Amino acid sequence: MDAAPSFLDVLKHSAERSAAAEDEFRRGIVRRIKELEMQRSFAFRRLNLIRGVADVIAHAESEEIAVANATAMLRARLGWVSDSEARVAVASRFAPVAQAMFTSLTPPDDDDKEKRPDVIEVLTEFEAWYEKTHPNSFWMLFENYIPETPVVDF
Repeated sequence: MDAAPSFLDVLKHSAERSAAAEDEFRRGIVRRIKELEMQRSFAFRRLNLIRGVADVIAHAESEEIAVANATAMLRARLGWVSDSEARVAVASRFAPVAQAMFTSLTPPDDDDKEKRPDVIEVLTEFEAWYEKTHPNSFWMLFENYIPETPVVDF
């Protein structure tokens, strides 16, 4: 008996295929968990930002003030202390979200026959614009937390 019987080869091949299938399944599960983690973190970032914007808009006396407050709050949350072309573009594209929120939080007049804006739709349009013009999701910006540097007097 010089050669191994063919049934052992079949069983070995079957065991190797099973191990490979299990490995692929585990890699798939790891990918899916990462996707779900990212979806969850983006959903909470979205909720927390919009909750904060709603808070500053609720106290605004006009749409102009509401947009300015919302933009200032957005910049603060992102740690933007200076302007750049990209930051100005993001802030100006975020303004319709603030406007829609202000309108939706303002009690309608009797003469107000316009359809109330859909804040989620306007926010989704902003997110879509950002993803078309940038390599990552807008919500990735909140990932880059830069701690404040202490001021030292000499």
